[in-house]
Amino acid sequence: MTREEVFEKLNEVFQDVFDDEEITVNDETTADDIEDWDSLEHINLIVAVENCFGIKFNMGEVTTMKNVGAMVDLILSRI
Repeated sequence: MTREEVFEKLNEVFQDVFDDEEITVNDETTADDIEDWDSLEHINLIVAVENCFGIKFNMGEVTTMKNVGAMVDLILSRI
């Protein structure tokens, strides 16, 4: 799977989790960029990403994700 394909899937996950079809994420996207991205929605997002890609993040990985680019790097390292 390419980085672009991961972003395509992530866009769908983000749009679904935040119920906003206008969301398009990139490497630099952070919680500050999406209005409803709070700590509770972060958990929902992580679970949705794990389910989408068939992977599990450990707590250390979740806390080190500073932006969507870091999430993509982790996803690519697992698939």
